[in-house]
Amino acid sequence: MSNNSLNLFVGGLKQLGVEPRDTLLEQFFLYRQELLEWNTRMNLTAITGQEDVLVKHFLDSLSVLKVYDKSSVRLLDIGSGAGFPGLALKIVRPQWEVVLLEATGKKVTFLRHMIETLQLKHVEAVNGRAEEFAHRLDYRATFDVVTARAVASLPVLLEYAAPFCRVGGRIILLKKGELEDELSRGKRAALEVGAVLTSNAAVLLPGIEDSRRLLMWEQQRVSPRRYPRSGAAMTKKPLGIGS
Repeated sequence: MSNNSLNLFVGGLKQLGVEPRDTLLEQFFLYRQELLEWNTRMNLTAITGQEDVLVKHFLDSLSVLKVYDKSSVRLLDIGSGAGFPGLALKIVRPQWEVVLLEATGKKVTFLRHMIETLQLKHVEAVNGRAEEFAHRLDYRATFDVVTARAVASLPVLLEYAAPFCRVGGRIILLKKGELEDELSRGKRAALEVGAVLTSNAAVLLPGIEDSRRLLMWEQQRVSPRRYPRSGAAMTKKPLGIGS
């Protein structure tokens, strides 16, 4: 690894208010090592450069701290994949209680391996689909923060996320690219599920220069019981269309 990539990562951590202690850096380097090794056997990431993993996965995930950083948090990460952003956030905020929800069993196996390897507490990887778990009493409207990273369009993400979020909690969605039309639909969809946009922030961190944004929504009322619908229903009649 080049000194430049390490400097970018350390500089980004400092900008986010994270002390780049040796033990923390070692955790991220181990995470990266395991991610790239497992990726040779299963599809975890298309990003395979060592510097790119540090910046485009880890720093991008940690950018959430720019808009939300409280001491005591119960966080759900929907479609966590290889742990972004939820597992990366857990490493720097070990006191947070984190649930990583992922529908693909092999990815859950990797997440559980990383939790054990990094010896993390108060974090679990759960194999399941958001549209099913959101209707469970122990999950519905119980999280302070719900995150998702570019796993679907904004209307779909909001329909998945809002039912998990307690009133007064936050939904933080990590997106990139041209968002004007999608954001308009997302704002209309948010009204349906009881949320409102409170922040639309650019991700300005070392090495990140591809128009990434953090969209934060406040859950202002309990999401109606009918949400989230099935994936087929969302596809057939997306929220925010013709509203």
